[in-house]
Amino acid sequence: MNNDFDFDLSPEQWEALKTLRSPVPNGRLSKAHLLDGLVRLGLVMFSDGGPALTDIGRKVLVRGSCRLLDLAA
Repeated sequence: MNNDFDFDLSPEQWEALKTLRSPVPNGRLSKAHLLDGLVRLGLVMFSDGGPALTDIGRKVLVRGSCRLLDLAA
């Protein structure tokens, strides 16, 4: 079974995931439109009225992506 989580996320989507590591004030992100795509990918869910990382979202954020490494280079 392959447990690699490689998603082709935009830099803005990565920033949104990083923002969700800690509680979001008032349950809002400044760019809420990014959440739709992250929810469709299963990386974010809504709980208690606000966005939160799913287990997969946490793994993706911790492990990063080849695209993230390319951006840093």
